[in-house]
Amino acid sequence: MLKKIKAEKLEVIVLENRASLGQTAAKMVSEKIKQLLLTKTVVNMIFAAAPSQNEFLNALVNDGSIEWRKINAFHMDEYLGLPLAAPQLFSGFLKKKLFEQVPFASVNYIDGSPAVYKTECARYARLLQSNPVDIVCMGIGENTHIAFNDPHVANFHDPEIVKRVRLDRACRQQQVNDGCFDTLNAVPKYALTLTVPALMSAAHIFCVVPGVKKATAIKHTIQEPVSERYPSTILKTHESAILFVDADSFSRI
Repeated sequence: MLKKIKAEKLEVIVLENRASLGQTAAKMVSEKIKQLLLTKTVVNMIFAAAPSQNEFLNALVNDGSIEWRKINAFHMDEYLGLPLAAPQLFSGFLKKKLFEQVPFASVNYIDGSPAVYKTECARYARLLQSNPVDIVCMGIGENTHIAFNDPHVANFHDPEIVKRVRLDRACRQQQVNDGCFDTLNAVPKYALTLTVPALMSAAHIFCVVPGVKKATAIKHTIQEPVSERYPSTILKTHESAILFVDADSFSRI
């Protein structure tokens, strides 16, 4: 660990590199799961799907002390309109990296079929209302989005739990930068996402953000006032949120 700082209520832990970031974040999430299971029969968790989460998810999967059969799993967003077998689907990413690697009590997928998006938003919202979120494991986008709450659609007082959004160009370009799509035109323009209040309703948030491409987003998150212009700044108001960064993503502070 290089250092710890505070940004309002947000604890920021700076690690040397992606590997140490992933290991440290996974260890702290594992410890929180164990702590919660002392008083709860089941823990409800939301996971992000992105290459930035690879080291963290790998470390979680390899933690033999986690009682996965006492965890209900959710994910936070999904593209609209991709074929069911498309490798870019977030459900498929999490299935490969996590959901099929360990024996969860339940795994709850978002259906990205455009024809049913209204009923799917309502269905997934009911699931989350019935299973109050204990832990969110998330990232921050290059444009400071959390889930797919890009600046032009982020609403810190959103009445919805899950909604359809149009993705901004910066968000879609990030998917190309990450190697998930070959061209900008191939990236879907719409997605379903958990809203900002849905994410912030979690009792505990662990935010994993490595890499130099995220340095500007981390600078904004830590140094800008809390506003929907930079959606990730809302993390500074949460009572139990930790942001894990590496030397690269912290390099503009």
